[in-house]
Amino acid sequence: MASERKFILKAISDFRLKEFLEQELSAAGVSHIEIQRTPIATRIAIFVRRPGLVVGKKGKTIKDITDALQATYGVENPQMEVVEVPNPSLDAKLMAEKIGRQLEIKGNTKTAMRFALREIMSAGAIGGEIKAAGKLVGKGAKAKHVNMRAGYLKKSGEQAKKVHIAKFTAHMKSGTIGIVVKIVQPGTKFSDVIDISNLKLPGDESISSAVIVQQAKPAEEKKKFSTTTATKKRAPRKKAKPTENAQAPAAPEPVQSPVAEAPSASPSVLPAPAVE
Repeated sequence: MASERKFILKAISDFRLKEFLEQELSAAGVSHIEIQRTPIATRIAIFVRRPGLVVGKKGKTIKDITDALQATYGVENPQMEVVEVPNPSLDAKLMAEKIGRQLEIKGNTKTAMRFALREIMSAGAIGGEIKAAGKLVGKGAKAKHVNMRAGYLKKSGEQAKKVHIAKFTAHMKSGTIGIVVKIVQPGTKFSDVIDISNLKLPGDESISSAVIVQQAKPAEEKKKFSTTTATKKRAPRKKAKPTENAQAPAAPEPVQSPVAEAPSASPSVLPAPAVE
């Protein structure tokens, strides 16, 4: 029971540390915080959008935070590490926070969601979804729910754990608006997606090479035909000029059609029969 209590107290302490750091560094855009405790020191890695705001002028901001962690939360020898997020457009928490800040300033929910979803997909995400619920229209109106999605996204099952999910609450004059952002990172492989581009079977190489040659052959023949027809053209025949010594061609002799001979008018004389 003592070991279980120790793990629970450690989780509660880490949660309070993260909550304090997120409130203090909200302007820097905190993505997530990693805490690693060692016998020598406590290493805290903060992933933010703008690391310059965390460090501060001549390191004053980060020094004040370190002193507060030691005095208030009893962290022994804290070592702070600030890491810049390489692509904030693919970070679900940063995008949810960005939409919430835009709603608090302008208040146009659908426009902010549409631009954010376009930014997520243009950054190379496989799929994305943004949900907003609350007093979207204004004060006195009913609560509404708006959902926008694009690309390929898993909703349930074990594969849904590969989807990055983050939430943010925007505080408006008319009320609060809850924002949920889901992003499928580029390179994520789901079990129901099968890639057969590298699949090789017996005889596939000869078939594929024949197909490639057959596809490339008509283009080469067409090019060859166009060049030959352009270069090899028959020259028109020259007419022979008549000369003085040349004899005129003889006229062809008339051909007489054969006429059948008429039978003679005199009857044929037969020999008289012999008399005994």
